[in-house]
Amino acid sequence: MLIDTTHYNSEHKQIIADLVGSPFCLVQKLKLRGVGSKRMIVDEVSPNLQQVLNIVSDINYGNIELRPKGILIHITKGLKNFTWIIPYYHLVIYKINGSSIHAQGKFVHFRANKTFKENKKFFDKLIDQKTKHDMLYKMPDTLWI
Repeated sequence: MLIDTTHYNSEHKQIIADLVGSPFCLVQKLKLRGVGSKRMIVDEVSPNLQQVLNIVSDINYGNIELRPKGILIHITKGLKNFTWIIPYYHLVIYKINGSSIHAQGKFVHFRANKTFKENKKFFDKLIDQKTKHDMLYKMPDTLWI
């Protein structure tokens, strides 16, 4: 789900909390050693996300925030802010010449540059959180009939 988060809206806050959970508390943020990525350059997006990119040849930036049940991808377009809400069960990550995040029929590709390399530990943490979440809902290996 993509929402415009330029201005505070309590309805948006509730939607985000319902889909990916409330933000981590301070103790959890300290245990995780941070829940946000550094700013990365958005290289490419799917056609249905083109409205969140700058029309002129400006560089588009985005960052990722961890939540208990998913992630938020924040993309800045001029003075507007957009947030893409992705629950873990929708999330697919590909590491091809940078990183590509796919979900809900959309994708965002982050460029492989210096800031992307600085986020390697963050992506490891993201994959670890997704794995922990998936293990909670793992299906049994054998079904009894």
